[in-house]
Amino acid sequence: MNLNNPLRSSLSEIDWSNWKPGMRATLIFIMREDEVLLIEKKTGLGAGKINGPGGKIELGETPREAIIRETQEEVGLTPHNPREVGELFFIMSDGPDIHCVVYTATEFEGEMGESIEALPFWEKVAKVPYDKMWEDDQYWLPQVLEGHSFVGQFAFDGEKMLDRKVVFDQIQG
Repeated sequence: MNLNNPLRSSLSEIDWSNWKPGMRATLIFIMREDEVLLIEKKTGLGAGKINGPGGKIELGETPREAIIRETQEEVGLTPHNPREVGELFFIMSDGPDIHCVVYTATEFEGEMGESIEALPFWEKVAKVPYDKMWEDDQYWLPQVLEGHSFVGQFAFDGEKMLDRKVVFDQIQG
């Protein structure tokens, strides 16, 4: 357990009005017809898991700038017009708490390729391998891929989810 971040197993124990993340991050799911771009993460937090491209927001960078940069670095693609569809708030027992802005995109350019950080691949939306992803993804990603927006709060002890709260709103237009 991180001594600076004692385990809080229930989201109701969090004083959200004073909560500050230790890390700000982004995540994107690029859509192509009935497929979504996923990566097998090779390094860092979540190594070995399946996810979308993304990563830390650098100092002075907006979340939108970060997701474009991270996607270029990880998979060689540049998303156009990324659309913010959600926010993730993670309370972590063994690392910094994380605030993550989630995007989708249907337009992109470039040539997809493997990087030091990620092995990218296209997967049918109906076959997204939730069993190889972070446990929280199954509670919000299917709805995002159907066009909904969301806010999700999750408490984790290592890779085990202890608590969750997800609220959805359908995206209009």
